[in-house]
Amino acid sequence: MNYGFVRVGAFTPKIKVADTQANTAEIKKLIDQAEKEHTALAVFPELCITGYTCGDLFLQSRLLNSSREALEELAEYTGDKSVTAVVGLPFCHEGKLYNVAAVLSGGTVKGIVPKKNLPNYGEFYEVRHFHPGFEQVRMIPFGTYEVPFGMNQIFCMGGDISFAVEICEDLWVPLSPGIRHALAGAMILVNLSAGDETTGKAAYRRNLVSSRSASLICGYVYASAGDGESTTDMVFSGHNLIAENGNMLAESKRFCNQSVLADMDVERLVNERRRMTTYPGNEEDTYGSRQAYHFVELSTVSENQPEKLLRFVDKMPFVPSDTANREKRCEEILMIQAMGLKKRLEHTNCRSAVLGISGGLDSTLALLVTARAFDLLGLDRKGILAVTMPGFGTTDRTYDNARKLIHQTGAELKEINISKAVRLHFEEIGQDESVHDVTYENAQARQRTLLLMDLANKTGGMVIGTGDLSELALGWATYNGDHMSMYAVNSSVPKTLVRYLVQYDADTSESEELKNTLYDILNTPVSPELLPPKDGKIAQKTEDLVPFLFEEGKNPLFVMLDGVTDVRNFGAIARTCECAAVDAVIIPAKGSVTVNADAMKTSAGALHVLPVCREQNLKVTLQYLKDSGFRIVAATEKGDYDYTKADYTGPMCIIMGAEDKGVSYENLALCDEWVKIPMLGTIESLNVSVAAGILIYEAVKQRTN
Repeated sequence: MNYGFVRVGAFTPKIKVADTQANTAEIKKLIDQAEKEHTALAVFPELCITGYTCGDLFLQSRLLNSSREALEELAEYTGDKSVTAVVGLPFCHEGKLYNVAAVLSGGTVKGIVPKKNLPNYGEFYEVRHFHPGFEQVRMIPFGTYEVPFGMNQIFCMGGDISFAVEICEDLWVPLSPGIRHALAGAMILVNLSAGDETTGKAAYRRNLVSSRSASLICGYVYASAGDGESTTDMVFSGHNLIAENGNMLAESKRFCNQSVLADMDVERLVNERRRMTTYPGNEEDTYGSRQAYHFVELSTVSENQPEKLLRFVDKMPFVPSDTANREKRCEEILMIQAMGLKKRLEHTNCRSAVLGISGGLDSTLALLVTARAFDLLGLDRKGILAVTMPGFGTTDRTYDNARKLIHQTGAELKEINISKAVRLHFEEIGQDESVHDVTYENAQARQRTLLLMDLANKTGGMVIGTGDLSELALGWATYNGDHMSMYAVNSSVPKTLVRYLVQYDADTSESEELKNTLYDILNTPVSPELLPPKDGKIAQKTEDLVPFLFEEGKNPLFVMLDGVTDVRNFGAIARTCECAAVDAVIIPAKGSVTVNADAMKTSAGALHVLPVCREQNLKVTLQYLKDSGFRIVAATEKGDYDYTKADYTGPMCIIMGAEDKGVSYENLALCDEWVKIPMLGTIESLNVSVAAGILIYEAVKQRTN
């Protein structure tokens, strides 16, 4: 694993003041831990080799000599490690004592960076012992080789991964060295710190690290001194922090010397800097000119790669997980939408809006936003012409909800059935109505858009688009159809968020009737309703369902039935699927079961809520699922191994065949795994509903462990 990520860590050893041998041993343990955790960059606190609170012991040659020996020992210790360690120590050079950070990698000291800003206020007396650091890098002897010494160093770990060093107070000053480092190209800043703890300081420190990483578009690793440093005058909490572009990736508990790790997305940082044209370049005349820097090549991070990311990846990044923040976000977004539309209506002196209302989520949100905009303008909501246009796929549920919603929001209702016009169009272009292809679907969407545009012209209004960001980004719209409007209020709202916005409006509505209608719309299966309903239910398509499930942050599980014709078996399988939270059952449109009364009865009502996708070609559907990242597992007597050996953990589809014929060969050819259920008796096969239940619950077992 790399993909632009690099694992970094902030480590706090339990030190003994002025005991370099004990401290070295503790640092070695943490280096071993970092190596075990596949850490590329391990950062330790300020002066950790000696301890920060040595006081006038820093003036003793014995301590300074032992710290240098400890540095040599630690550098050598990294010889067989892939981790790069950054440690703090006092360091003598040309008769002056510096507070420095040493970068260790591959068995040697790769660079020494001195601290520039020495606090000498309050409880700090660093000027008594140390000399301020200098920017220009010079080469100095260190044992048998030379080492770069100076502040202006950037350490390169392969590709775009690079870091620079600042020390404690360097972060807290108005013009920190980190600013110059970042402008010169450093993607990560590391800070070796020994800041003591006072009431309220932790929150300030956290905000400082977070804001610095945001303003510089960089990663920031802050390693702080902890237990072992505390005196009667100062207490050190070991407050370790890792931030990335304003986001706190990891934070330690204080007062327990807790180390923290995080996977930093350097590739994203690079892209963000490139995208922000206001981010300064590295030209010679800039504050962070690369010409003034010494670049040090280190071992690449590819030598010790972790298998899994530590960082949390939000499946729904646009939807806050906690209720309070989500409600604030929803109110904010609804007002942004409404204010944008208000401005457009105001600017064009338009007092009429035309919307197509289907009874689905997107058009519901658009109507709610339009109603808000009219209220903000002080306009009568009767100026909103809400048009419901039932067609071949419209169900009673969505039709009724569309009419109720329009009445309850106070808009003007207009109903136009498009079936006659679409059939006439089919006749003109020679389209067979029984062929439910892309022409069949798109002709309906284009007819609706045509009507809305003409009605807008007739009323002197504008068509308010209902399509959301996910549809537009993925192309889930009909070209020259529902992708067109005069003002699209949902075009910046992902589909995952649409549901929560409608939910918020329902929860806060003062009208019980409107609230109930919105709740029913929320509970209606998502579908464009372009296919004729089956048995009064919305006709589902796998291609409609998959993106929706992914956007909801789910790990989809489907069951496909190939050639199963017995309605009781179908009902029993549906019942098991509903109990196991299977997301959908897929069946062929022809030569398969129907959702009749017997199936309903056997399913114990599961078929009332379980999506059933009827597909014209199972082979095409399987290929679509594979292209979407699904694993396909087939149950067959030709199976390669026991069903428990298959991997059911990710997005997947279990395919079951008829008891007499099994899964067809053309569908088996597309499966990732063929599995079998052991038969120990004399009967050669299980009932298909029983076999399906066994595989489904094996999937449940693996996916819940």
